[in-house]
Amino acid sequence: MSTTRSNVALIGCGMVASAYVESFANLSGSLRLSGVLASRPANSAAFLAKHGAAFSGAQAYADMDALLSDEPDFAVIITPPNVRAPYVAALADAGIPILMEKPVERTLNAARKLVDICAHARVSLGIVLQHRVRPSAQKLRALLAEHDFGSLRLVEISVPWWRGQGYYDEPGRGSLARDGGGVLISQAIHTLDLALQFTGPVDAVTAMCRTTRFHDMETEDFVTAGLMFENGAVGSLIASTASYPGRTEEIILHYANASVTLRSAELVVAWQSGETQVFGSAQSTGAGGDPMAFTSAWHQAVIADFIACIDSGATPVASGASALDGHALIEAIINSGAQGRTVSVDKGY
Repeated sequence: MSTTRSNVALIGCGMVASAYVESFANLSGSLRLSGVLASRPANSAAFLAKHGAAFSGAQAYADMDALLSDEPDFAVIITPPNVRAPYVAALADAGIPILMEKPVERTLNAARKLVDICAHARVSLGIVLQHRVRPSAQKLRALLAEHDFGSLRLVEISVPWWRGQGYYDEPGRGSLARDGGGVLISQAIHTLDLALQFTGPVDAVTAMCRTTRFHDMETEDFVTAGLMFENGAVGSLIASTASYPGRTEEIILHYANASVTLRSAELVVAWQSGETQVFGSAQSTGAGGDPMAFTSAWHQAVIADFIACIDSGATPVASGASALDGHALIEAIINSGAQGRTVSVDKGY
């Protein structure tokens, strides 16, 4: 990594910005916040007034032209997905690398277009799918490389979260127009993405998607699905924001020789021989009423990786292209639920 600090521009300053504030501050030796662009200049100014002590010299950009003229080394986009396309196009045209909050966009096709824009401009696009850098996930990758787990045979994915009605009372939240959907694309996308890193592609799904009586919202807050993987494994998914008071999400992978449970930062390996190994411990992941009740350490790790990749030319830990597999799975689940039949999963990219 370069010994000089990278200048980063932040686009958007909504609820999730707190994780970036902490991450930027902890990475102050390798990056500097050059400025903030929000939907309204007053929002940028208020954000910097609140956090200005940590980001001396950062400016409130009046518009995209002002941001581009500042020539940041990269930009972080944390706006709702429905307003990202113009930012991505402008940044890519200027040759500025982009790190973006999940999801890439609201639909698979729209997400592909943003990935294509960056690919054609040869601009690095990273997505903040921070579960990929959890210590538990990294440990499992190492164990799979070192030991014979055998073939993957059964997969269980559970996201039993809770959000009160107040969460969905924010204009646009949980809508198709702003977010692209409900629990799948806004919450479960992280867990689905992480699962796919170990399971490989899903071939087909049979799903039910519903809105429970806990919420007044446009899209789904409950999903259950059967999953058929390309490698022959089968699995189940349950995802909800109606499961009070909310529990930590789990991925359970049943291999021929061992069953593995990923629960936040905890990894449990139960070998068929009878031995059980436990690595790490579960941490809060925002499963309950406070969506921001999670550590910023994993965001920080993704940002640090992105800076290193800008310097080296390597592919980010979660590239835009790699994120499309999760979008393809989500779209297939929604289509299966709407059509009441088994649906094949499209290729992400």
